[in-house]
Amino acid sequence: MKKALITGITGQDGSYLAEWLLKNDYEVHGIVRRVAIEHPQARMWRIRHLLDRIHIHSASMESYASIFDIISTVKPDECYHLAAQSFVSYSFEDEFSTINTNLNGTHYVLSAMKRQAPHCRFYFAASSEMFGNVEETPQNEKTPFRPRSPYGISKMAGFELTRNYREAYGLFALSGILFNHESPRRGAEFVTRKITSSAARIKLGIDQEIRLGNLDAKRDWGHSRDYVRAMWLMLQQKEPEDYVVASGECHTVREFLDAAFGMLELDFQDFLAIDHGLYRPSEVNVLQGDASKARKKLGWQPTVSFQELIREMIESDLAWYSDRRNPCYDLLP
Repeated sequence: MKKALITGITGQDGSYLAEWLLKNDYEVHGIVRRVAIEHPQARMWRIRHLLDRIHIHSASMESYASIFDIISTVKPDECYHLAAQSFVSYSFEDEFSTINTNLNGTHYVLSAMKRQAPHCRFYFAASSEMFGNVEETPQNEKTPFRPRSPYGISKMAGFELTRNYREAYGLFALSGILFNHESPRRGAEFVTRKITSSAARIKLGIDQEIRLGNLDAKRDWGHSRDYVRAMWLMLQQKEPEDYVVASGECHTVREFLDAAFGMLELDFQDFLAIDHGLYRPSEVNVLQGDASKARKKLGWQPTVSFQELIREMIESDLAWYSDRRNPCYDLLP
C-alpha cells in the first residue's frame, strides 16, 4: 500500500484528493494545524467523513522541525504540498505573511523530503496567478510569468524552488499550474462561493444584497474534483514534468453571477452592490489555460462543465442554508 502525505488536507483540494487516494488504496496522511484538532467541527468539516480512514498529524508549515519530524515518521511515497495562504486579495493586506508562509513552507517540505524521503514523489500546487499580466492567451507551460500579487509571487518562487530541487538533487519534484477550480467545498471568501452562497441566502430570504468588485475579470473555471485527479496523474509518470491544468474556457465574473442567480430564477442586478474596496490594487484581467500537454501526456480532461459546476454549488448552498440544524450553519457568511 502506497503512503501519501497531504499538506492542506482540510482545504477544498486536500479533501477531494484524500477521497481519490483512498479509492486507489493509499494510506493517507494529512498535516493540519493544532487549532484544527482543537476545533474539528469548524476546521475539518470537509474531511469529517474521512477521519476514521486517514492519519492526521499536527504541525505548522512555519516550523521546519515539525515538518521534518512528520516526514521522518511517515516516509511517504508521494507528497502533495497544497497548504498555502491562497486568498489572493488577502495577500495584498498581509504580503509578508503570505510570502513567508508560502515560500518557507514549500522549502521546509522539500528540504525534509530530500533528507528523510529522497525517493518520495513531490507535487507542488502552483497557480495560474503566476502568469499575472499575461503576454499571450491562452497560457501554457512556456508562457512567461508576470505575477501581479504577493500570492502570485510566492507561488512563482515555490515553482522555481521545486524545479531547482528537481534539477540540483534529482528529486521527483514537479508543479501543477492549476487554473481556477471550485466546488461546494470552496472557502466562503472566494468570489465563486460568495456568489453561490449569497444567491442561496437571498433566495431563502436570509440576505438582500451581494457586494462584489470587478465583474469583468475573466477566469478559466473547473471543478476541484477533476483537478486533483490531474495532480495524481502527474506523479504516476516516468519523469517529473510541470503541467498546466485548465478547462480551456474563459468566463467573466459577471457570467458566473448571472448563471448562479438565473438558476434560482433571480436577477442579480436587483441585489448587486459594487464595492470598489473589493478591487485588487493590481488586477489580472484574463487567465485562460491551454492544457494540451496534460490532455496528451496524462490522458486527462475535465468532466464537469461550467454550468454543471455552478449548479452543483448552488444546490449545495441551498441545502446548507435551508438546514438551520446544520452544526456549521453560522460558520459561513
